[in-house]
Amino acid sequence: MLNNNEEVLSIIFQISDSLEYEVDKDNIVTILEKQDHKVQNFFRKLKFRIPEYKRISLDEYGSCAFLQIDGKKTVKDIGENLEAKYGDKAHPLYERLLLFLNYIDVNCHYIEKTNF
Repeated sequence: MLNNNEEVLSIIFQISDSLEYEVDKDNIVTILEKQDHKVQNFFRKLKFRIPEYKRISLDEYGSCAFLQIDGKKTVKDIGENLEAKYGDKAHPLYERLLLFLNYIDVNCHYIEKTNF
């Protein structure tokens, strides 16, 4: 369990090796989630048109934060870069950022904490 703000801000994330994503010309990230459940595969064999990937596009802030996750930058570094780029529009900065990072870590498994 993390005890204070400094520990939380010093967490370093990396993008999961198994994650597939695309970045468009505007630096908007689209996550590609493979849909390979056995029921989906069964219906594909019956010629149902079920897409192979579910496409999830992140917004401008989420894309900017996601593209900074490199296994080297801390949460604090990412927050400072967001504030430099978006200014007051990014506030409440760390509350939003930590909520986003926690969600894509715990619920989606797009990122993982490094062991540094």
